[in-house]
Amino acid sequence: MLRTTTTPTLDLKRLRRYSLTERPSKVEKGAFAKPAAAGASFRVFYENLPRILAGQNLHRLVDAIVKAHRNRKPILALLGAHVLKVGLSPLIVDLMNKRVITAIAMTGSGIIHDFELAYQGQTSEEVAEALADGSFGMARETADSLNGAIQEGAGRQAGLGESVGRLIETKKLAFRTLSVFAAAYRLKVPATVHVAIGTDIIHQHPSCDGAALGQTSLADFRRLTQVVSGLGNGGVVLNVGSAVILPEVFLKAVSVSRNLGFPVKDFTAANLDMIAHYRPHQNVLSRPTALGGQAISLTGHHEIMIPLLHAAVMEKLR
Repeated sequence: MLRTTTTPTLDLKRLRRYSLTERPSKVEKGAFAKPAAAGASFRVFYENLPRILAGQNLHRLVDAIVKAHRNRKPILALLGAHVLKVGLSPLIVDLMNKRVITAIAMTGSGIIHDFELAYQGQTSEEVAEALADGSFGMARETADSLNGAIQEGAGRQAGLGESVGRLIETKKLAFRTLSVFAAAYRLKVPATVHVAIGTDIIHQHPSCDGAALGQTSLADFRRLTQVVSGLGNGGVVLNVGSAVILPEVFLKAVSVSRNLGFPVKDFTAANLDMIAHYRPHQNVLSRPTALGGQAISLTGHHEIMIPLLHAAVMEKLR
């Protein structure tokens, strides 16, 4: 006959419990979304967003931008070129005109799409199709105009972004109202460009001068560092759509500024992109704000998030 052993079980009657009414809760009804009636204003829509997670983060970011604007603190926008490709340059220009964005930084691809939009009101080629026969990136006007502007700027000891803005504005290109760099040149807003050699189509052409490219981009890094040095105590930096280059450049600008004695802390750092990336999280949000400040991450498509952010800031500034 088989013997069975009974394994003793825990006595659940001895559990220490508490009343639900005494427990702290992270979600409460006052933070819930509210329905907006048909025909309601944008302000009603915005105020009715849930004050939970991303909804609360959007409010925090808008409040930080508005406060920085009113206190005349820098609001630096690090922009990936995709921001221009999805039709958002009119909103960026409007924020610059209103002195909400006080400085911009882009990668080398940014000047390509900015120039082409100013030149002909359209940009962005079919890469796979053009790559098949080697015609990808071979547009003559784009390469020769931009490479010429960069060389001209190097001769004047100017930065890359300023040189491109000057070209677009002084040549009075037909659609220059779409140009972020022309607006920056016109408004005297710092606009910097940070290149990696070989990443941009204008580097493929015989008109490209590596010395001029490096000189003007280095000048822009130093100009960006001056902007970053003023971020402390209430400034805002927005990284929108740059996964590698601009977060790396920004981190070095923070280091240089602090090395020179500037208190780059207690500012707001925000990252807006379609997916989360390692470098923006570390080099824009986490490491630079470790001494104080707030880090905000908002994930979503630029063509939705930037109009939403623009509209919310405009409402708060009314």
